[in-house]
Amino acid sequence: MKTIFSPDQMLHAPRFEVSDGKLEPAKEIPSRAQMVVDRLKDVSFGEIREPDAFSLDPILKVHAADYIEFLSDFWSMWQAEGRTEEEAFPFVWPVRQLRADIVPDQIDGKLGFYSFDAGTPIGPYTWTSVRKSAETALTGAKMISGGEKSAFALCRPPGHHAHHRFFGGYCFVNNAAVAAQYLRDNGAQKVSVLDVDYHHGNGTQALFYDRQDVQFLSIHADPKVEFPYFLGYADESGVGAGEGFNHNYPLPHGTPWDAWSDALNTACSKIEAYGPDVLVVSLGMDTYEKDPISQFKLKTDEFNRIGERLAQLKLPCLFVMEGGYAVEDLGINCVNVLTGFEQG
Repeated sequence: MKTIFSPDQMLHAPRFEVSDGKLEPAKEIPSRAQMVVDRLKDVSFGEIREPDAFSLDPILKVHAADYIEFLSDFWSMWQAEGRTEEEAFPFVWPVRQLRADIVPDQIDGKLGFYSFDAGTPIGPYTWTSVRKSAETALTGAKMISGGEKSAFALCRPPGHHAHHRFFGGYCFVNNAAVAAQYLRDNGAQKVSVLDVDYHHGNGTQALFYDRQDVQFLSIHADPKVEFPYFLGYADESGVGAGEGFNHNYPLPHGTPWDAWSDALNTACSKIEAYGPDVLVVSLGMDTYEKDPISQFKLKTDEFNRIGERLAQLKLPCLFVMEGGYAVEDLGINCVNVLTGFEQG
């Protein structure tokens, strides 16, 4: 299995985030990716290659043009308004009974319009890393379309919380969704996206919620008690043509392997029944028992078993990196999934 990664993805380097009502040191930091790269090299897992260059067109198949323009131009706009802070945080949003049809002219208004939380700062190199992360996912999708049986897109920043027109949850461009759409546009009639991150992939769900050509399945912490709180419930099954093609498996705090793997088996049965041409896995590693912002109890050796189970589907598979914040163990756990898949 080849890995796709660019060092440019580590240029986005947040210092702080707003979490639990206070300013805290950032958790989505460059060392997350470095730990995975180091582990891949330590075990000689396979080739690590740079992503190909892509135009914005595949990204614009998923995201609104004005939103992508905002992301690409944000730092120059920030500086043009005389702002000197090293990173920017949104603080006001067009919530219920406020207007969401007008993009403000002022930079703080724009920042709130195009976001949904205060935990995702933008810095001077954010767009560079975000675009390269999307190209990493697109390169993996291109490889799968070209006949590779598997690939690992080591995306950072992650993407599964990003919606059509706004960012949040450390995510700006929805890498897995961009990859899934690319696969559809290049021959795959049906694509399944399985999200195994601790947090619900709200952005990916929203992007495909009314479609039957992309099945979405997510195993995650119950949104009644965990971010993103406002999507991810079991009764969300799709709308219109997408009815019946969205599957959520919310689980309680403290979920161990046995209960988590039951949900995985159920999701895999849904995938088999759907019969996709390709599987995209949003590979979040924050289900780990020592993850600092999560409450599941999966152990290091159990991540191999995730890969083994996914291999049983016998589908071309693109792994797209999402969350995971136990930095010292992140590389080991991530490579365990990939190794389990290769050996399965």
